[in-house]
Amino acid sequence: MGMRLVLTVNGAAHEVDPPPSASLLSVLRDDLGLTGTRFGCGSGQCGSCYVIADGRAVASCLIPARQAAEREITTIEGLAQGDNLHPVQEAFIAEDAMQCGYCTSGMIISAAALLARDAAPDEAAIRDALAGNLCRCGVYGRAIRAVKRAAETRGVAGGSAPAMKERGSAPAMKERGSPPAMNR
Repeated sequence: MGMRLVLTVNGAAHEVDPPPSASLLSVLRDDLGLTGTRFGCGSGQCGSCYVIADGRAVASCLIPARQAAEREITTIEGLAQGDNLHPVQEAFIAEDAMQCGYCTSGMIISAAALLARDAAPDEAAIRDALAGNLCRCGVYGRAIRAVKRAAETRGVAGGSAPAMKERGSAPAMKERGSPPAMNR
């Protein structure tokens, strides 16, 4: 037996009837079909399931659906405005800040929440914001560059994202070195 809830997700109200023990993550994926939010560890440790709840990046696997009904939720699907990607999404593409892609939606959510509260974060703030997002492929260096790029381009006239710069050749990419570890 479930409980009727109204969740506000990506600006729209959704009536759902999940079991009492349902997490926000399960309702997003199973009831609303928003599969960009990923199940990773199930214990709030990996960042794959992050969503923005009332302006903060949070682990949706730890939030009971009944508590989410009291919050404004934004998922990775809700960041773009129509066909226009969010500046962080554009920057992740431009910096090639993804590999297998499993952690990418959570990283983008963390970065978008950071930029919403701090338009010009320094590298330490970016690292702190992404510290809860684990990436087995090691794209941390590119992700940090992507967040810096998004911060620099957010105020571009006309609201359009910057054109993608041509990606460097393999030797140029190699010269940058491997991404630094997130842990200090």
